[in-house]
Amino acid sequence: MTDGSPEHLTATQARAGATPHVTRVVLGVGLLLVIGIFALILFIAR
Repeated sequence: MTDGSPEHLTATQARAGATPHVTRVVLGVGLLLVIGIFALILFIAR
C-alpha cells in the first residue's frame, strides 16, 4: 500500500524500455527523400 508520497522513477523505468533513436533516422531519410523529389519535380517542370 502506498503512503501517499509520489513514486520517483528514472526515465528508463517510466518508459519501460530502451529508445533506439530510430525516429531520428526515419525523419532524416524522409527529409532527404522530400528534398530529392522536390528537386526532381523542379528539374522536370523546367
